[in-house]
Amino acid sequence: MMDEEQEETDERPTWGSRADGVLVLVGATVGLGNFWRFPYVCYRNGGGAFLIPYFICLVAGGVPVFFLEIFLGQFMSQGGIGCWKICPIFQGIGFATTVICFLLNIYYIIILNWAAYFFGRSFTSVLPWSHCDNPWNTEYCTTNFTKPDTGSAANMTNMTLDGNMTASNTTNITQISPVVEFWENKVLNMSEGVEDLGEVQWELAVCLLCVWIVVYFCVFKGVKSTGKVVYFTATFPYVMLTVLLIRGVTLEGAADGLFFYLNPDWEKLKDHKVWIDAGTQIFFSYAIGLGCMTALGSYNKFHNDSYKQSILIATVNSFTSLYSGLVVFSVLGFMAKEQGLHIKDVAASGPGLVFIAYPRALSLMPLAPLWSCLFFFMIILVGLDSQFVGVEGFVTAVVDMIPYLRRGYNRELFIAGLCIFNFLLGLTMVTNGGIYVFQIFDYYSASGISLLFMSFFECVAIAWIFGVNRFYDSIELMIGYKPLPWFKICWTVLTPLIAVGIFLFMCVTWSPMEFKHFTATYYFPTWAESIGWCMVVVAILCVPVTAVVKICQAKGTFRERWQEVTTPQLQYHQLRPKDKLARGLSIDSDPSTPPPPYSDVQQYDTAL
Repeated sequence: MMDEEQEETDERPTWGSRADGVLVLVGATVGLGNFWRFPYVCYRNGGGAFLIPYFICLVAGGVPVFFLEIFLGQFMSQGGIGCWKICPIFQGIGFATTVICFLLNIYYIIILNWAAYFFGRSFTSVLPWSHCDNPWNTEYCTTNFTKPDTGSAANMTNMTLDGNMTASNTTNITQISPVVEFWENKVLNMSEGVEDLGEVQWELAVCLLCVWIVVYFCVFKGVKSTGKVVYFTATFPYVMLTVLLIRGVTLEGAADGLFFYLNPDWEKLKDHKVWIDAGTQIFFSYAIGLGCMTALGSYNKFHNDSYKQSILIATVNSFTSLYSGLVVFSVLGFMAKEQGLHIKDVAASGPGLVFIAYPRALSLMPLAPLWSCLFFFMIILVGLDSQFVGVEGFVTAVVDMIPYLRRGYNRELFIAGLCIFNFLLGLTMVTNGGIYVFQIFDYYSASGISLLFMSFFECVAIAWIFGVNRFYDSIELMIGYKPLPWFKICWTVLTPLIAVGIFLFMCVTWSPMEFKHFTATYYFPTWAESIGWCMVVVAILCVPVTAVVKICQAKGTFRERWQEVTTPQLQYHQLRPKDKLARGLSIDSDPSTPPPPYSDVQQYDTAL
């Protein structure tokens, strides 16, 4: 028997208040996926044309899975691994999402690292990316753009520069903005490719260390401290976005950028890549398929009304993406007007887009260094929310499996070791070739295929094995009423079909991975992509391998084994009244009484 002190330390914590939980979820879902990834994916896919498949995937895929994970975590009061006791044969989903979450934590913080570097370089009287008098600037740098000569030899078309590098066919390389050169030549200081990592850039390495230290102190005390931090970090970004939007829409050419953003090109909808990017962006932005939402939902009290809270969070998430898009595209419109280029050609459509558009807008404001400091401080806060939620999601999954880590200072020491290990792995992304390593992680580890598979498996496990009607009853047991029938349809049919459809499109239309920057396009070698596929396969294989192991460990005939591995492992308070009767318990039985297994009649309840 555990003594009282041990029982107390093993007890699972909950949020200090409902507001804590809501703000942490807002911070988790409203992150760099909205401020950083959405604008460049939208830009890459033709602006307004992207918004239509985005909203379709949002309603039929993203929001239903988001709701499912929150309810699942709250119902089971377990993190990403333990929550799948609801359907033991699919407990591999928990291991897979934990692997994905671990990989995400390694590379996601690099974006914060870049923002921290910009923040540090903003403490100056003149922003270094506002002029061309810096050691890293080339002879092509200019702040006074002239209309490009389309017949000039400077417009290079599909010329091989070196190895896998190909010159851009749309960029006039005789005129480059200082903000582009600051990003590519100073911040990234890029090598020729992933095969040439070069040296660690120690300025970025120090920034990375500082960010990891901040993350550690945000999460080392658990959800009580995490819940308080987000009161500031989840609200301040909207103030900064509003200031930048006001400045952006007053710039010459801003209207053209907003028109490009909001006016759909219907022909673009025929391009399968637009639909693929829309689906993967939704899953990334809502942080689903990572185990993080189930971890955060598990800290809710059992009867917390997560349904209304989740609607609010989903609305805020998508609003933030659209709002940040207004800011970015108003500035892109100005830059296109300034440089005499079409909006689609004014910047590379890669992950560095926001580190070009936002800094350019900041450099045009009165007291530019002050606004730059505030803006990049805001980006750091936005990213920190998601980063420490990612770390919390991983830690929660591990601690739920090993309750001993909750005692004494074990949790703090475990998190410290995790942060140090992730920091060392992240050093590969602050080398000269670090941007290429980052791209591999971003494309393969925690977006796209991995998240689609996790969402598919989650819907199958809940809707078809545990039973969609039973899950609706479980939700009613928690919040007192049932959600809209739409979610039942999505979990059972629509969301799995969307996930499978996007995956098949990705397979049929697969092309070598590429990284576009201002003057060239780099194509990744096969061995580098193979590393990325290894990350995908390791995560996905957790599901079938765990299922096979569970079946092999069970006893009896195959039918008996199947019944054992698909029977939920529930506590008394999680049982419906008819479940209690089916298990031979009275409605008012002692909650401490261990319930016997379900009867065959109650085991299969999957009909719509």
